[in-house]
Amino acid sequence: MDPHDDLRRRDDSTPADSTDPPPRMTRQQKLTLISMASVNFSSMICYSILGPFFPNEAVKKGASQTVIGLIFGCYAVCNLIGSLILGKYIVQIGAKFMLVTGLFVSSGCTILFGLLDRVPAGPAFITMCFVVRSVDAVGFAAAMTSSFALTAKIFPNNVATVLGSLEIFTGLGLIMGPPVGGWFYQSFGYEVPFMLLGCFLLIMVPFNIYILPTIDADPSKDSFFGLLTHVKIVLICYVIFTLSAGLGFLDATLSLFAIDTFNLSTGYVGLIMLGLSLPYCLASPLMGYFTDKYPATRSWFMVTGAVATAFGFFLLGPVPFLHIPNQLWLLVIMLGVIGFSLGMTAIPTFPEIITCAYEQGFDEGLSTLGMVSGLFGAVWSMGMFYGPVVGGLITQHLSFEWAAAVQGGLAFLGAFSLAVYYLYQRIRRQSVQEDRSRQSEETTPLLNE
Repeated sequence: MDPHDDLRRRDDSTPADSTDPPPRMTRQQKLTLISMASVNFSSMICYSILGPFFPNEAVKKGASQTVIGLIFGCYAVCNLIGSLILGKYIVQIGAKFMLVTGLFVSSGCTILFGLLDRVPAGPAFITMCFVVRSVDAVGFAAAMTSSFALTAKIFPNNVATVLGSLEIFTGLGLIMGPPVGGWFYQSFGYEVPFMLLGCFLLIMVPFNIYILPTIDADPSKDSFFGLLTHVKIVLICYVIFTLSAGLGFLDATLSLFAIDTFNLSTGYVGLIMLGLSLPYCLASPLMGYFTDKYPATRSWFMVTGAVATAFGFFLLGPVPFLHIPNQLWLLVIMLGVIGFSLGMTAIPTFPEIITCAYEQGFDEGLSTLGMVSGLFGAVWSMGMFYGPVVGGLITQHLSFEWAAAVQGGLAFLGAFSLAVYYLYQRIRRQSVQEDRSRQSEETTPLLNE
């Protein structure tokens, strides 16, 4: 039997149609996992190599801290627009075509970015950075939106487990990107890291064309606005926003702060960034498995993780009013706290939005999954724009310590809002149950002797 035909027949089926335990993974599911893992790894390693050395290189080319933040931020804006549009029309475009085309575009842009050191300093260099990063963002949006949607479609009963496992490869990309990029930059110059990783990403294109399944589906009449009419989804989206804002802020400012404060080389800055990505890589599969096995824990994992993220950012600088001196060991430990709490918070958000969408009556198929994936990518991109731009402005006019404190405040506000919502919902459910119980007692007929 052709596994592609089997996937087409299952497109309109619901995950809850059967209560039988999930069967062992088919060959097609295993191949899909390999494909998604390759997409996550290759995309993230190309994205993360900028952190250790690009801000310093951009300064040499005449870019200010604010402009560097805008270069990082424009990537997020284009990713936001691309995620919304591509998520809406994923069925019409085709998930497989969208993914491999996105990989191809991203590989070409990565190679082009490696040639920007030949562009004259000043406005010409800054303009080309904006153009290449913007096009790359659309390609990245296409690859990741289709990747999330395909994963949720092919593994409907254990979305968090699979996403958590795939985040190992996302984490590996984030882990390897900074030290590999920093080492190649120190050893061979600006061009080599981008050339090597761009070619590696290009190799992933024919690989994914060969092993990815083709899924046919009918377009849905639902829209993103329907998703955003639910308070729970809006609050979860805000939490996602705070997480990506924190990461974007660190991408644009951490390397310069570490170099200036602790007199470190770009290679050591890349190693410091392991303190963020390694705990995230370890936490993600654990949180995915646990939240799939006990779905009721998703809400409190998100709340607890957001509180831990806020704590990490408050002590990352540390915040000035605590009067704690800057210490390299404290910076590394707080990056570890932030990395672990990111896994605790981010992994449950995607399946929680899917569950909420189905509860609202959205069709259970690729179209809805594409919209949820697009919404997730768009909100993530909003944070990736806000973090570098606003964080860069605060860092330039105040300090890194105050900018980190602002990121911590955003995370704490998300945790507090979500906790209040869940407590309100629990009280409301208890009140409804008590009313039903009281009405049942009042309408019970009395037995006459």
